[in-house]
Amino acid sequence: MASERSDTGMDTDTTDLALKILVSGGFGAGKTTLVGAVSEIRPLRTEEPLTRAGQLVDDTGGVDRKTTTTVAMDFGRITMRPGLSLYLFGTPGQDRFWFLWDELSQGTLGAVVLADTRRLDACFPAVDYFEHRRIPFVVAVNCFAGATAHGAHDVSRALDLDRGTPVVLCDARDRDSGKEVLVRLVEYAGRVHTARMLDSVT
Repeated sequence: MASERSDTGMDTDTTDLALKILVSGGFGAGKTTLVGAVSEIRPLRTEEPLTRAGQLVDDTGGVDRKTTTTVAMDFGRITMRPGLSLYLFGTPGQDRFWFLWDELSQGTLGAVVLADTRRLDACFPAVDYFEHRRIPFVVAVNCFAGATAHGAHDVSRALDLDRGTPVVLCDARDRDSGKEVLVRLVEYAGRVHTARMLDSVT
């Protein structure tokens, strides 16, 4: 807790709250793009060029123009309001990097699972990961140009999400759209954690 002096000369206590958020999803779903779009600092990226060896294990169907991939994490920060900041950790999408997810998920408030309706099955592993670990998450459908439009209810049914898990439509390139996804996640994760605390004391 930090102490700041107000204009009146009185000491006022202010608490700066920093929350850890994961941005996950399948290969090529837009994780790096979302972190970069909303971050108020220059994002840290660990992108490397796709190689011929990687083509043997990475399904690039539907994302043929993708030339790089995240091999460790993306990192960004956004201030939601005075005293509240979100630290964003973008995870690699391919299963060969999943050993990093356990490290990145420690201490997280919740997660955003980015989904591409052209390759919806690519986000199943992320959904399973967070459901099994009881980490609150929202599914953000990244509305790619040329993709068939699907409503939030249809996506929820296709992914067989637990009841109440939010599904939002977004454009990962747009800062305001990405920020709205994060607002929905923080609100939802806050309700989930509050309900669990109440259950633990009853």
